[in-house]
Amino acid sequence: MMNWGNQNQKGMRRKIPSLEKTPLSRFHFVLLVVACLVYFFAAANTVLIALALPELGKEFKFTSYELGWIVGLLYAGMFLGAFSCGRLSDLVGRKKVIALTTTIHSIFTGFSIAVWDFASLAILRVLAGFGLGGILPLPGVYISEYVPAKYRGRFLGLVETSWVFGTLFASALALLIMPGYGWRGYFLTAFVPLVSIPLTLFIPESVRYLEQKGRAEEAQKILLRYGIRYIPFKKEAEKTCYRELFAPSYRSRTLLLWILWAVLVYTYHGIFIWLKLFYVKTGLMAAHEATSYYFLATFLGQIPGYLSATFLLDVLGRKAVLGSYLALAGFGSLGFLLAQDPLSILFWSCVIGFGNLGAWAGLYAYTPELYPTRIRGTGAGVAASMGRVAGFLQGPLTGFILVVASLSFAFIKFALLHWIAALVLILLGIETKGRALEEISR
Repeated sequence: MMNWGNQNQKGMRRKIPSLEKTPLSRFHFVLLVVACLVYFFAAANTVLIALALPELGKEFKFTSYELGWIVGLLYAGMFLGAFSCGRLSDLVGRKKVIALTTTIHSIFTGFSIAVWDFASLAILRVLAGFGLGGILPLPGVYISEYVPAKYRGRFLGLVETSWVFGTLFASALALLIMPGYGWRGYFLTAFVPLVSIPLTLFIPESVRYLEQKGRAEEAQKILLRYGIRYIPFKKEAEKTCYRELFAPSYRSRTLLLWILWAVLVYTYHGIFIWLKLFYVKTGLMAAHEATSYYFLATFLGQIPGYLSATFLLDVLGRKAVLGSYLALAGFGSLGFLLAQDPLSILFWSCVIGFGNLGAWAGLYAYTPELYPTRIRGTGAGVAASMGRVAGFLQGPLTGFILVVASLSFAFIKFALLHWIAALVLILLGIETKGRALEEISR
């Protein structure tokens, strides 16, 4: 048996070595694959509506404003899910809540095949949104609590990168399924994420979570099983509450994350959920098939943004990467509104995707690092819920702008929001690159 060190009279154990300095092993990569699959399927279900939006509008004769509400109502549910399930993960554990929320978002998204009017679709969108909102922050929270500091940004960036592959998967399925089976046949794919639940239940609970809950022996058994040399402290479980997010140590961090999440959710979903309709409204790409292929090409253009940001996070740091990619996405938004031909539109769409999704990789790594273990799920969930408020608002606001204003006005707004977020990051952000989670949370 490994030499786990000596215990003192108070039952406290020293860490040999710190979990932050544990060498990477196959165990870490298994956790990464599971987290990526969960996020991959969540992404695929999130963008189903984007690819079916024109068809839904035709079948039910929805106006742009009504479509805006259909888009936005998902985020009302996501707000509730993110706000409550992050907290729930701090109470009952990370992996149980991941499995629960995956089940909810899959089932209620899939049930959309049976809708018959605006009200029935709206109700299911809220229920599906609850599961989606709950799931999205949690793979990052879970991975951050296992991966050594030296590699944490890279691992978290890779989890976030799985988002774009989920959207590409959904886009490819739309091209294969919708021409023959319509949007209802396409929505049957929403049940596919249920296959990830056994994998989620197979992985161990977060040892940092177990340590925080006073379950050190259980954490030690997990680590012994996988050959990781780390001894959790024995300690009593600490009570936590939402108001700790506004304690002097965390107040500015909470404000920063709320702004970043709100801006990135608003801009990402405000641009990419509506992108096929934006293409049509430029007057330069009227053919439905052409817009579908341009939509797919734009999502392919997001991959370099994700990957470049992911591998720069542990080199340049969170602030430099996140701020630079936010600024780039703002310039891409200006380029889009000035474009005069289809290829220019495609190019600037890819620039927006490169910058926006690169910023997402930075934010996904940054969020769980800014809070201690006892409120990591709560803090990440509440920050994500602020994003869902913005996501809810962008639906009807974008629909309204398209009715009473212009496409140019919408993209000026997207540019300004990206730049404002970059400025706030410069003013309020701290650097977390290479620092232990416990050090950052002090």
